[in-house]
Amino acid sequence: MDIREKLEILADAAKYDVSCSSSGSNRKNKNKGLGNGSMGGICHSYSEDGRCISLLKILMTNSCIYSCEYCINRRENDTIRATFTPEEIADLTMNFYRRNYIEGLFLSSGIAKNPDYTMERLVKVAELLRYKYKFNGYIHMKAIPGASSDLVKKMGLLVDRMSINIELPTQKALSLLAPEKKIVDITKPMANVKNEMMVYGADRQKFAHTPKFLPAGQTTQMIIGANRESDLEIIKTSEKLYNTYALKRVYYSGIVPVVKSKYTAGIDKTPLLREHRLYQADFLLRAYRFKADDLLSLSEANFDLSIDPKSNWAINNIERFPIEINKASYYELMKVPGFGRIYANRIIKAREFRKLTYDSLKALKISTKRAQHFITVNGVYRGLSFKNKNELKNLLSAPDDSNYKQLSMFDVV
Repeated sequence: MDIREKLEILADAAKYDVSCSSSGSNRKNKNKGLGNGSMGGICHSYSEDGRCISLLKILMTNSCIYSCEYCINRRENDTIRATFTPEEIADLTMNFYRRNYIEGLFLSSGIAKNPDYTMERLVKVAELLRYKYKFNGYIHMKAIPGASSDLVKKMGLLVDRMSINIELPTQKALSLLAPEKKIVDITKPMANVKNEMMVYGADRQKFAHTPKFLPAGQTTQMIIGANRESDLEIIKTSEKLYNTYALKRVYYSGIVPVVKSKYTAGIDKTPLLREHRLYQADFLLRAYRFKADDLLSLSEANFDLSIDPKSNWAINNIERFPIEINKASYYELMKVPGFGRIYANRIIKAREFRKLTYDSLKALKISTKRAQHFITVNGVYRGLSFKNKNELKNLLSAPDDSNYKQLSMFDVV
């Protein structure tokens, strides 16, 4: 099998892994190497279903010793198998980079032979790129659950970002759909990576030449809809992961029923709008100080697809509104539908000099189209009148989410 055939097979096999966004790395070019990583990350393009396509995104192999019920690469699946050598991947990356096809590498793999064997080959790719080719560009690799901590640490010193995929949002789902995988094999390296980042980060404060350890942090991915779990279960898992392992991002990949299984029979492809709502809620957890229990409850365990999570929360807590923007704190402003960090900062800074009015907001280029139902400005309320929460929800159920296919990977709230 030649390189082109391998590339077609292993690039196609990698399309279900969505955790390939890049940002946060500032790896500089030294000693006349090739490429560099910047804090702004890589310029992305997105396919029509919202997935990142700007990196060279491939598997090292689609052979796998495991038999996960949702995975197209499970060992029983009748599919053409292919495997790259570390030298072939490094050569492909450099050739594509020099031709300006890509600006970095996202590399994952099925588990061949055992976790350590596969992890060693992934580390070899990173070593070839960094040491042989002097490549300083962005590298994102997926660590193999169950691999030794020494190999995980070695990879962390070579790449910019690492993914250790949680796979499924609950232990029950993992036991049913991926019984050969153990949750401890996933969470233990996450904890080790967090500790190493703290140690190397502290050392860099004292010693300038301390090497960087995962400058763009660690991420994870979970498949949603494979075991009919609720959105509440999903975001509670995400909240726990953020709080425990200091993750940069949790990525959500809706189940695509590409493999026949008695456990996933009758489960349809997850709507992209559901993914979009989860990404919106995820951003509220990370940046807006929301809790999972703020957004959903046992009586309302799934997001309303007709309205964004923050607006839905505001409607359910309408007794907290309207708030006066001349007195509200930063985080109170952040919880107003239609306001985000940029608007909140503009308001906080501007009101140091004068009381704000609607004309002031217009001059500051702050839109109140969505926010007007939840605020007063210098005592003036311009929102529409409504009789109850359902009526307000109908007013705010905008058709603007028709573009969710393009937005599902962005921080849109």
